[in-house]
Parts: sequence; structure tokens; C-alpha cells
Amino acid sequence: MDLQDQVRQLPVAPGVYLFRDAEDRVLYVGKAKNLRARLRNYFFDARLAEAKTGSLVREAARVETILTANEGEALALENNLIKSHRPRFNVLLRDDKSYPYICLTRERYPRVYVTRRLPAAGGRSDAEYFGPYCPAGRAWRMLRFIHRFFRVPSCHVDLTRPHAQPCLQFHIRRCLGPCVPGLTTDEAYARAAADVRLFLAGKTEELARELKQRRETAAAAQHYEEAAALHQLLAVVESSNERQQMAAASGRDCDLIGFYRESGRAALNRFYLRQGRVIEREEFFWEDLPLGEVPGLEKAGARSDIPEPAGETVAPSGLGADPHLAAVLKQLYLSPAPLPPRVLLPEDFEDRAILEALIAASSRQRFILEVPRRGASRRLVEWAQVNARHSFARHFQPEPESERLQAELRQVLDLPAPPARIECFDISHFQGADTVASMVVWETGGMRKSQYRSFIVRSLEVGEVDDFRAMQEVVGRRYGRLLREGSPLPGLVLIDGGIGQLHAAQAALRALGLETLPIASLAKREELIFLPGREAHPIRLPRHSSVLHLVQQVRDEAHRFALRHHRRRRLRRGLESELLRPGIGPVTARKLLLRFGSLAAVQAAAEADLRSLLSARQLAVLRPDLTAHSAHSEIVSAENLEAKP
Repeated sequence: MDLQDQVRQLPVAPGVYLFRDAEDRVLYVGKAKNLRARLRNYFFDARLAEAKTGSLVREAARVETILTANEGEALALENNLIKSHRPRFNVLLRDDKSYPYICLTRERYPRVYVTRRLPAAGGRSDAEYFGPYCPAGRAWRMLRFIHRFFRVPSCHVDLTRPHAQPCLQFHIRRCLGPCVPGLTTDEAYARAAADVRLFLAGKTEELARELKQRRETAAAAQHYEEAAALHQLLAVVESSNERQQMAAASGRDCDLIGFYRESGRAALNRFYLRQGRVIEREEFFWEDLPLGEVPGLEKAGARSDIPEPAGETVAPSGLGADPHLAAVLKQLYLSPAPLPPRVLLPEDFEDRAILEALIAASSRQRFILEVPRRGASRRLVEWAQVNARHSFARHFQPEPESERLQAELRQVLDLPAPPARIECFDISHFQGADTVASMVVWETGGMRKSQYRSFIVRSLEVGEVDDFRAMQEVVGRRYGRLLREGSPLPGLVLIDGGIGQLHAAQAALRALGLETLPIASLAKREELIFLPGREAHPIRLPRHSSVLHLVQQVRDEAHRFALRHHRRRRLRRGLESELLRPGIGPVTARKLLLRFGSLAAVQAAAEADLRSLLSARQLAVLRPDLTAHSAHSEIVSAENLEAKP
């Protein structure tokens, strides 16, 4: 049964649909008010002519549907499935790194620490979370500040029972010492924890008023050392308040969204307004988004279109009407992260009311997605839009400096044209084990991380060290594939290494008939550039040369990417070897790690979870504690049965 026959049999009901390929991988997840009408639109000639939708329909082998009671349930399920499967035809929040939060626990003696794990949405939590902090280093700087000035610790000491001696943190005045009776009082510690809560929440003005009052009280009571300490803390808090104050918005807590898109690329800025001040900003970027006009847009020009059929309309005009913005908002706010009560958007979109209700229900708090039309709120959104456009220009658009560098690079390396694209290769291994390679891409304007590639070298035996053969294999695989696909070639191939690596890569290109493809290598230590046919006379650029800095940047990025890939493979192999037991092979060990994430999680997993992956014999080998417990339970049960009259 082909796809169109499957669609004809679908119900007229709301739900979620999943396109799957021949290997049962999820290609795209979408939702619809009317599944049959929505999916029929995929087979109109106009839709099939679009590059993205046409590719999706050609690759799809079947369509799977899940019925829901209403649109709200369909929206929530769609979001969960996208995060679970990460289909390549969906708009994904590719930059959703796990940003750190600062956690303040709700204990008798609260502790504060940095974490990247948040409780499930709607679930109960025994702590408060503040953040996210971007860049991540800011969270650690905040934590050190708290340790130094508020003396609330991050330790793992059991504070529910008394200890005989305090730790080093108390002696260096980074902790109040609640673990040892007599070092502090419950009132003093509670006051310090309350100060930390105000500081992390951005309520520095309220904290400053509280500190002033306590300073005056301490001075009036002639507790001059305490007053001096409070005076110092007050000065630091007021200085922090001045540095954080970027814009005022009547003391409200909300998020500002700015979104800009052009020619298949997009930039989104999210600003965190707390107590009327912008305290943080996050930037997200997307490349290679599908082109084409979004149905319903009045404004002409390059627009993006995810494979959404024309059956459901999109709000007219404006950048915010782009469906990619709606897709990103789902991923940003349908999450366990702490949410603001209000989010200000540049334009309305189709599912705004449904998404708003769903987020409010899942977070169990009042939540509003607002599109301001006038006043101070509208000016703030326009300000966010300007910043999003500026971020786009900085990240994507070529700058005069980049064009100048290309011209200089062409002159230095005697290239036929300025290289608009550089692909750089590097090899990484540990004494011949886990040999991998990386390829990074530089294009006019900067590095293109979405186009990085990593390779597992297959031509070498375990323990065999041969960087030249590894380089020849990887370069041959890369450009052999580009030739088969008819894809454009780079303006320059850069090799991390010396003459040997250069000759190996050159041999791979020669075998493919690409002798004229520009290639060079950059050797470490002396930082010499070698060109084919000129090996005896390498190029030595001045230490402050901007061209040298460019090729070094690209080379260092290739080395970093290869090293990261190698370390991940080595770590995974090490974890798998820890799980290898009689009856448990590499395949089963890999399944366990993919399911639980770490060796400690496997050791702590519940019996029911392990039985879904392991046989009874494998479970007995891996977790004899569970088997012994089960045997003990059976013996006790048997004894109880025998004891009954």
C-alpha cells in the first residue's frame, strides 16, 4: 500500500502524524486538526514541487498516526515526539545546549549549586532553580560570589546530623559551618539563604534595602565588625545591580523574543527581563532551512517553509508569522525549565492560544504569550527584533574583513579564486586505538558547525598507527561522496599535518581525478604551510599575519572536533568494557548505555527496567544483588506458605 492509499484510510480527527522511511526512522512529526485533510495536501503538485516537501514524500515509506482528543493534546504530543526522535525534516532547536541553572535547595540548611538537570515539567521539586545562565561560566562566577559573600555552601555533607569538625570551606570563610553546632545559628543561616534567594531572583534593590537596614541596626548596637561586613556586601550588591541594568520595563518579569530570517537562515534572540532589567540574552541560529514562501504571507521575499501543508493558514505578514518561530517556541517553553509569567512576541501565530494554555497547564502557573501592539512593550519587542537582525548579520553575512582575508589567502597560496569555503581534516587516536577523523568547514563569515563531519577510520587494524593511510581514506571518502552526489567542491582543502599527510590527501584526490582541487597543509610547531610541488619551500607567514590566524583557527577547530569525537568513542568503549560479562556482549552493553546513560545508572536501575533489555541469565550475571533478593523473597514466601495451617 503506497502513501496515498494510507492517507485515504485516515480518520477525520485531530492527532499527530509521523512520516517514517524504509528503515523505520522518523523523518517528520506534525499535528493536524483533520489528519486526512492535512496529509492529502502533501500530494498536491505544488507541494511536491517544493524541495523539502518533495524530498520528504519521496523518502517516506509509511505514515503513522496517533489520535488525540483535541488540538491541545496533539500539540503536546507533537512536541514530545520531536524532542524524542529529532526528525531531520522538522525545525529543531539545534542550539539548545543544556545551559546551567543555579539550584537553591529547600532544606533546614539550604545549599546552592550549579546543575544542568531540571525536574520534570509539572512535577514537585524540593528546590528552586534560577537561570539559565549563558555563557555557562557566568553560573560558576555567581556561585563563587555566593560562597564568598553570603557563605552558603555547595557541599555534600549530611547537614541533618552534627559533625565534630568543620571542613576547609569554613576555615577559608566560604561557609557558615551549619554542620558543627555552635558555629552559626538557624536564624543567621536562614537570613543568608534568604539573601541568596533575592540575589539570584534579581531583586537586588530589595536586597540592598534589607542590607542597609541590618547594617544600621548592627551599628546602633555597636556590632561594628558585623556592620563593616554588611557594608562591604552592600557595596558589592549595588555594584552588581549597576552592571546588570541594561533596560527598564516597569519592573516586570518576562521574556522578549526577537526573530529574523533570510535566505534559509534564521536568528532568534531571547532576552530575560527580571524586575525590569535585562539580565541575560540567549542567541540561536539555524542554517539550511527550507526555502519558499509560507502560505498566507503577504510580504514577498525569501521565506522558509517546513513541510506544513497549506490546509492550515498562517498569520499574515511580518517576520513573526514564520512557522519556524512557532516551532521554536514549543521547544523553548514546553520544557521543565523555570518559566516567566509572560513572553512578548513580535507577531501572532496560528497555535498561540493552544500553546499558551498547554504551557500554563503543564507548568501549573499563569502564563501568557503576548503580541504587544503599542506602548513600552511594543518598543521592547522592536528592540529585540533589531538585536536579532544584528545577530543574524554578525553570524551569517560576509563582512569586509572576511572578503579581505579571502583575497589575501588567494594571493599567499596562489589559488585560482578566493576560497569561499575551506574544509579542514585532522586525525585523532590513542596509540592506534579508536582512530577517528574530523572535517570542519569555514565559509565566508565564520565556521559552519552544522556542516561538520566526523569519520571512523576503517582501513586500520586496532593498535595500528598510520596517520597517512587514515588521511588518505577519509579524504577519499569525503570527495568520492561529493562527486557521486554532484555537490559543489570547496575552494581549499586544508590538512592538519606536514608533508606526509599532504601527500596522502593528494593521492586520494588524484585517484578521484581531482588533481586541480586546491590543497595545502599546516604543520604544527613551526606553523609552516606546505603546497603540492613546493614542499622544499614552505610558506612561513609573519606571526601577526591575519591569514595565518585564519588557517590556525580552522586547523585548531578541526583538532578540537577530532579530539572530542575520539574521547567520546574511547569513553563509550571503556564503559562498554565495564559491562562486558559472560553472556553480555558489546551489543547488549551498548543498549544498556543508550537506555540508562552511564554505568552508575545501570547499577542503580530497577529490576523491571533491566528485564526489558536482559534475559534472566544476563540479569543474574550483571546484577546478582537483584537475583539474590528475588531468591530470598521466594524462600520467605515459601516459608510463609508452609507455616499456614
